[in-house]
Amino acid sequence: MRYDDQDRESSNVEDRRGQGGGGFPFPGGRGIQIPIGGKGGFSITTLLILGAIMLFFGVNPLDILTGGGGRGFDVPGLPRMEQSQRPTANRNPFDIPGLPGGSKQAPSQTESSNDQMGTFIKRVLADTEDVWNRVFQSFGKKYSDPRLVLYSGATSTACGTGMSAMGPFYCPIDQKIYVDLAFYDQLKRRFQAPGDFAQAYVIAHEVGHHVQKLLGIADKVQSLKTRMSERDSNALQVRMELQADCLAGVWANLNNQLNKRLEQGDIEEGLNAASAIGDDMIQRKTQGYVVPDAFTHGSSAQRVRWFRKGFENGQMQSCDTFSTDNL
Repeated sequence: MRYDDQDRESSNVEDRRGQGGGGFPFPGGRGIQIPIGGKGGFSITTLLILGAIMLFFGVNPLDILTGGGGRGFDVPGLPRMEQSQRPTANRNPFDIPGLPGGSKQAPSQTESSNDQMGTFIKRVLADTEDVWNRVFQSFGKKYSDPRLVLYSGATSTACGTGMSAMGPFYCPIDQKIYVDLAFYDQLKRRFQAPGDFAQAYVIAHEVGHHVQKLLGIADKVQSLKTRMSERDSNALQVRMELQADCLAGVWANLNNQLNKRLEQGDIEEGLNAASAIGDDMIQRKTQGYVVPDAFTHGSSAQRVRWFRKGFENGQMQSCDTFSTDNL
């Protein structure tokens, strides 16, 4: 992608890297401090019992004692990663048919190495702001810029604890996008999806969820899901995620018209990333077999198809994943 020092960086970025936040995060990023021995403290025997209970429920006691020094929580089915590699964020279920027309602390060595990536993310986010503000104005609506939170390991969100192992995600309650930059290393190494546009596609997908929230799609879908079986709820969630992929494609088209960002091979990088993180591909990698009823984001072929459709059409109307039988 074509960026240089003159390109705008979004100011809607909150950098929580290096603030800890493992264990049970509270505002300020601190874990629970447990006193040991002495008056009001716990005996070693009591701590051992508490540790056994926490391990039974899948909680690493080190996270509670140190405020984030341990492994934290892992998502079932995903391979474990070292703390320095762990990816981010979660995915939220919210969506519906028919789109309308038309504080930083001194950086650690790891964080310093991510500064260039952080700058890139800020520029991508700025481009999403430019495009979606214009699109919303074109049909008489106001676009509200989302905030993007950079964090490492774990952080508190209005949707609960955000953890690196969940991958980038959007929280519709606080309207923030959460990203641990370690995810991009996983995207490159584990899923063989390198490239700057692959990284931009991930941000554009999460911003697509913000667009759905502003249009009322997210709230309607969430309401529908509460009355559905797990299987039907998953199927509805797939349609929502594919719509976000399509909206990412629309953004790529319009952003190139507006800012001339695309270089040769960029779209191929985006399509490769969409394919690499399809539910079928991830299930094969993590469990060795595919369970379509458990899909929540769509197959590799579906994700590629809807991103490509959005990019080729450049119109939101092409992204109605809810009224089609052909996903």
